[in-house]
Amino acid sequence: MAENTNDSAVLETEEELTSYSTETNAGEGTGSSAIAPGYGTGRRKEAVARVRLVPGSGKWTINGHTLEEYFPSRLQQREVNSPIVLLKLENKFDIIVLVDGGGTTGQAGAIRLGVARALNAIDRDANRAALKKAGFLTRDARVVERKKAGLHKARRAPQFSKR
Repeated sequence: MAENTNDSAVLETEEELTSYSTETNAGEGTGSSAIAPGYGTGRRKEAVARVRLVPGSGKWTINGHTLEEYFPSRLQQREVNSPIVLLKLENKFDIIVLVDGGGTTGQAGAIRLGVARALNAIDRDANRAALKKAGFLTRDARVVERKKAGLHKARRAPQFSKR
């Protein structure tokens, strides 16, 4: 019986992660930040995102697509939107993103860093402390290790045969 309770708790958290949508934040944000244009660059793995924030209605444009078209995964939608949700600035900015390189996870991380840097540039006094505490201003420096000569991959050596 304890297993069933545990399983249901896991299912609830998975549903919470996947049921997120931008429509839940239909109300205006109540953040105390200044509303002005801003720019930020984010990088993660091989992905580079150039993010422009413009005062507006909360519309996302990523490489000419909407947020839902570009990132069908609700988890990645939540990740890129997290700095804005943290500062309670929903529906205050239109976000225009040009991103290239890497895969979807790297691009989502790069966009999140770019949005956080842009919000930091707009109003450093009001936004920096919260963004810094949440870890949104820290660049994740982990990248794929290069392949070495004589090995199959970065560390994978050829199979050793004693005889």
